Order: sequence, then structure tokens, then C-alpha cells
Amino acid sequence: MSISDDEGRWKDHLPPERAYKRRPGGTSPVEEQNRAAGGRKHRNIDIGDDRLACASITLRLYRRTRRIRAYLRWSLDGKTQEKYVCEVDFGYRKQNLTEAWKQAREKGLLVEVTLPPESTASTPEVRASMRGNRHKDTGPEMMLRRLLHKRGLRYRVDARPIPEVRRRADIVFPGDRLAVFVDGCYWHGCPDHYRPATRNADFWREKINGNKARDDETNKILIGAGWSVVRVWEHEDVTEAAARVEGALQRLRHHY
Repeated sequence: MSISDDEGRWKDHLPPERAYKRRPGGTSPVEEQNRAAGGRKHRNIDIGDDRLACASITLRLYRRTRRIRAYLRWSLDGKTQEKYVCEVDFGYRKQNLTEAWKQAREKGLLVEVTLPPESTASTPEVRASMRGNRHKDTGPEMMLRRLLHKRGLRYRVDARPIPEVRRRADIVFPGDRLAVFVDGCYWHGCPDHYRPATRNADFWREKINGNKARDDETNKILIGAGWSVVRVWEHEDVTEAAARVEGALQRLRHHY
């Protein structure tokens, strides 16, 4: 770390803003983090269940002690997580970000992942997402189920709305003939968050398009058999999603 009067630990005055604040109109936040970390592939956090998250470094000034502290931040099931890394005392933000990423690696807070030759994923992050993708009991699904249960609603989980048709819904209200699906943004081609793969692009485009076509077909089969369908994206606010499901149930019960 720097030990000069200008760039060392500040004793009598606050650190200059250039040491911790982003410069307006400068490098984009993503590119800034990638450069400081040494590349996108060096920003991975292990979040369990064979999944990775892309982390960022946040620099935070503590005015009382005149210290700049660096924190790793990442998202887990829609909630921001944070872990302290170290104090930094260089005179420029770029230097402090680089130092924080270095310290994070040395402390074992990051994971280095490479793609095996046979992998069809475009990046290690995509591969981890694919391997960690669960058929049921995903984080967003569990949160929605808990909210519905708190509202006094009872349902079946991971069940076939129509027993003789091999299509399963995440949440099923048999008596009301309502099927609820919680769709992952990547696997179901979310219009807001889906990003096409760059490696084996044709293969993955066909895969995702096939999933979307199957979703449409499932909707038509269920509606044709007298069922109602609610689809929830994993990125949606869970409280709003629960309200949509409850509203659909109320309309169905009022109709009856």
C-alpha cells in the first residue's frame, strides 16, 4: 500500500474523493470492475449449490476514522450480500479497487473457474448456473410459496395439473384449477434479463426457443382444459407476485 503523505492513511483530513468515488462520465462500472479484477472471470463468488455469482468491490468512506474500506457485494436470490475485504489507502480509486481485488483473492474469497473442453456453456458463470439449475424448490419459488402460505392459501407443489398430461406446475391449486409457474430468466428467455450465449450460440438459441415454445404449448393445453395459468418471472417482486396469484384465485372463486 502507499505510504506517502498524499496517499497514505489520512490523519488530519479526509481522503480525497478521487480515492473512493467514481468519476462521472468515466469508464462504465462493469468495465471498471473487470479491469481492476483482471478480467470478468476473476470476479466469481461461490454461493453454494454449485452456483457462482459475479461480485463487485464497493469502496466506502468512514468519516469518523478517515478510513476507506472495501467490500465485496453480490446478489443471492434477489438480495444483495456483502463481505468486508480490507482497508485501502491509495490516492486513486483505480488503485484501491485493484488492491481490494488482490486482497480478496489472497483471502480465498473468490473462486477461479475454467471451462472443461467438453462444456457447451459460454462462460464459467453460465456453466455454474446450468449445473445449479434445480427442477423445483428454487429460491424464488420457495419465497413465493412462503408468502402464499402466510396468506392462508394451500396448494400442491411440483404437480401435474392434469394427471394424464406430462406437464408439471410449480404451484397447483387443484380445486380452483389454477396452475402457477415460476420461470427462471435464463432458461425461459426473459425479455428483460436473458442474454444469448456467445459460445455455441445456435445450440443455446434453439434450446431457449424450445423452452419458450413448450411454455406456450403448456399454457394452451391447460387453458383448453379449463385451467387458469399464472406465470411469474424469478426477478419479479415476490410480494407483487403473491398478490397476482391471490387475485387470480379470488376472481376464480367469485366466478364460481
